[in-house]
Amino acid sequence: MTELDLLRKSVADLEEDAVLEILKGFIQNGGDAQKVLEACQEGLKQVGDRFDAGEYFVGDLIFAGELVDSSMKKLQPLLGMDTGSQRCLVLLGTVEGDVHDIGKNILKTLLEISGFKVEDLGIDQKPLAFVDAVREHHPQILGLSGVLTLAIPSMKRTVDAITEAGLREGLKIIIGGNAVDEKICHYVGADAWNKNAVEAVNIYKSWSA
Repeated sequence: MTELDLLRKSVADLEEDAVLEILKGFIQNGGDAQKVLEACQEGLKQVGDRFDAGEYFVGDLIFAGELVDSSMKKLQPLLGMDTGSQRCLVLLGTVEGDVHDIGKNILKTLLEISGFKVEDLGIDQKPLAFVDAVREHHPQILGLSGVLTLAIPSMKRTVDAITEAGLREGLKIIIGGNAVDEKICHYVGADAWNKNAVEAVNIYKSWSA
């Protein structure tokens, strides 16, 4: 088993001491931070799968998210994020009917490390909540998150509600989660989609340049 495999398993098994020890080794040896982050994300996906199967509970999801969040902050020097940059305001939220927020929280941390200001609405947010938040905060970018397939129509309702409120012009919208792809992006009416948090940050950066 490789170190990355062990890291993936340790995250999935919620073994904090093992995760931190492996990360320490990667940092000392100048390892590939993106591969490390991807291994953490894959471990988190297993955590989510175990939650859906009834093996893990909400507290386990929270713990796993916090563990990876602290891990990413330790990896910051290797990630090459330009922490000195002051970028635009981003609004994030998980759409109505979906309570998963691990992926969203990972993205939030990476965006903040990259200099973005982030307003996070949380999980299971109705379209009107996004409309109100866009009207209040005037973000340049809106990130809609959803893991379940039922999140797709919620994403569309959210984008439609923002458009009907006259707030779509000048607002970039990106969707993320296991269920999204190019076809879903077009259906929802978003500008972009991505399932990988690191790659998604590059899209955010291109829009804030």
